[in-house]
Formats: sequence, structure tokens, C-alpha cells
Amino acid sequence: MKPLTSAELPILAEINITPFTDVLLVLLVIFMILAALATPPGFQKQMTSPAGHGPPPLCRHQIDISVHANGSVWIEGRRIALAALYPEIASTVRFHDDHKRQGYCRHIALLGDSKTDYNLILKVLDAARAAQDDDVGLVVQH
Repeated sequence: MKPLTSAELPILAEINITPFTDVLLVLLVIFMILAALATPPGFQKQMTSPAGHGPPPLCRHQIDISVHANGSVWIEGRRIALAALYPEIASTVRFHDDHKRQGYCRHIALLGDSKTDYNLILKVLDAARAAQDDDVGLVVQH
């Protein structure tokens, strides 16, 4: 039997995708690790008080904000106009800051029913962020 020459060999038209798959899997692992390490801003929260400062004072008076499906916003029992949302929340946060010794705290309890327009809730959250208050708890009523 005589050996085949290069002209007599059949042409192989297959693509080996094993190296390509290996590269994709390595990239997937890299992106998964980077996604876990890159925390978006706003999610960093210090859960404990700094050493030597002791526990935080008790919060007896939080900021209650109610948002209703009809578009009305109530801050601590008084109805406010949407145009005054940002200054009202800022002044309420300042009042609570100034009266910490009496048990006031900056925690905002945002109450709203399930039919409330989400854009209105976002405006309240943005106003709280503009007032340098990121301690907001969402309470939903069905």
C-alpha cells in the first residue's frame, strides 16, 4: 500500500470550537466575579456604629411619609403640595437632626398603597436622598 499524497487527502471542513468555548467560560467567570465585587452606589450601608461611640440612641419619633393612589403626599400627618416636596422633606430631616436628644431620628417610614404611582414614590425617595437621608423603609398596604 502506497502512502497518500497531499492532493489525494480528503479536505476536512470542521471547526474545533473547544478553545473558543474555553475562552468564553473564562470570560464568564471573570464577569461574574467583577459583578459581585462592583457594588452599585447606594447599596453600601454601615450596619454597626463606629467603635467607641456605643449603640445609637433609641428612635421614638421617625419621619412618617404617606403616599396615596390619588397623588397626595402626607408628611407627619400634614398634607403637602408636590411642588413643596423637596423643601418639606429637607426641613423635616433638619428638625429631626436638631432634636435627636428628644428621641427623634432620621429614619423615614414611607407608607403607600399598592395602587400608588411608582413615579411619585421615586420622587419621595429622591427628595429624601437630596436631604442627605438614605435611611428609608418601604411599607406597602394592600
